[in-house]
Amino acid sequence: MLHGAGERSDVDHRRSIDDALDRLAIRELLQNWVVWRDAGEWERFATVWHDDGRMVATWFQASAAEFIAGCRKGFDQGVIGLHALGGISIDLRGTRAVAQSKMQIVQRGEVDGVAVDVTCLGRFVDALEKRDGRWGIVLRQPVYELDRMAPVDPAATPRLDESLLRSFPEGYRHLAYLQSKVGFTVDKSLPGTRGPAIEALNTRMARWLDGAPAACLSA
Repeated sequence: MLHGAGERSDVDHRRSIDDALDRLAIRELLQNWVVWRDAGEWERFATVWHDDGRMVATWFQASAAEFIAGCRKGFDQGVIGLHALGGISIDLRGTRAVAQSKMQIVQRGEVDGVAVDVTCLGRFVDALEKRDGRWGIVLRQPVYELDRMAPVDPAATPRLDESLLRSFPEGYRHLAYLQSKVGFTVDKSLPGTRGPAIEALNTRMARWLDGAPAACLSA
């Protein structure tokens, strides 16, 4: 009996180490996403995704490859959009994981000739999978919780179209306003802190952890 207990202890210890290594790899991947994306290191940025990876954002919903191309184009044109991460929570089940990362997005642009910074707070929700020993993102879905707009020059005040501003969801209305003003078409159905959109996202992520095919992640 003692021998059997020892064997179980060794197995549990190995599982604990494997779990810790997987969580470390996922955290590094999520941190690399924001650094490599904002630094314009596109070849390295591509390595955080799987080939069938997808990205959803206010201005973009398509494949990871198309998202990278769009980011690169904006970067080369001087678009300023920066990201930062806070706390990270990871639900891990075998070779699949769902991660939530507190995030901040800062975008600079002009509204009717006034330079502004929009700061948006929320979470990145990621469906990840380990394939051939490598973790990668299958879907990244931001959750937009709160945002604000501030003029770069405190003496300048942009005049906002209140009707247009209120047409966007509360969690990212200032970000959407700025993006619409610089020519982007903004999705108005993205999840925030509460409501059916975030409930549906949580359901899709739970199905992913339970082993459902990647198609379950589609809205």
